[in-house]
Amino acid sequence: MTLLEDTRARLGAIGAWLPSAPLAPPPDIERAATRRLAALGYRSAWSGEGPGTREVFAHFGDLLASVPDVVLGTGIANLWSRPGRTAEKGGATLARAYPGRFVLGIGAGHEFQAAKFGEPYRPLERMRDYLSEMDASATENPSPVAFPRVLAAVGPKMLALARDHADGAHPFAQPFRHTPYAREILGPDKLLIPQQTVLLGSREEARASVRRSVALSREHNVKAYIAGWKRLGFTDADINGPSDRFVDDYLVWGDARTIAKRLGELLDAGADHVLVTPSAGPFESIVDALAELAPTLAEVTR
Repeated sequence: MTLLEDTRARLGAIGAWLPSAPLAPPPDIERAATRRLAALGYRSAWSGEGPGTREVFAHFGDLLASVPDVVLGTGIANLWSRPGRTAEKGGATLARAYPGRFVLGIGAGHEFQAAKFGEPYRPLERMRDYLSEMDASATENPSPVAFPRVLAAVGPKMLALARDHADGAHPFAQPFRHTPYAREILGPDKLLIPQQTVLLGSREEARASVRRSVALSREHNVKAYIAGWKRLGFTDADINGPSDRFVDDYLVWGDARTIAKRLGELLDAGADHVLVTPSAGPFESIVDALAELAPTLAEVTR
């Protein structure tokens, strides 16, 4: 079995993407939540970092030691947080200690993060150089246990880089229709692991959630997300409204069965593994919503 075949088998259909604040939630709360989600059938748990937040390799080392039988993925390890050689060795260290249980998701972050380091924001160029640095480190001192790496890829050039120099892509904050678009660029053999926000509630509640997401993307000038939405056919009017068509494509909303059915359609559209994030709220509320969804997700997506 190849690395990617093994990874697909271990991941299964559905995982959880959990937001994290700079130093929150407390470790004991997160350990308990991850164990709870694993017991409920979520096959993976992902979270990320930005410069100045929790260091993701140390964070995941603690979780991997504390939570058996679940795959953990970085969504994402921010390349502004460490050199490529360090990221390669961090991934190799966790993979050797916990074979088959670690996926390294890498991302170029956002323009405001690059500005903190006084650097120009050229995400494609920066990611290409970063992967070359990782490859050089891996060639000099190969990891005894292989581990997959996926890129935070939205646009066609970053998706092509994920296809040619990584094991696949982990798109974030993209509409439903991004999945078939990404699959076409990646081809059939690479991993496609999208994050999908869901909401147990009405369209108007979903609209309010999408409006907050759009406002946050504009506040932080996250051009890749907005450009990605437009590339898929959404207009400024759709995004700023937000219109019904944008709300319904960006966020999966409704009751548990409706959400589960829609996530099953996302798998049919080309996703290998879908990472579910309940719409914004306290950490404990997000975990409770995932728990509420779990029985229906297991029924529809198995």
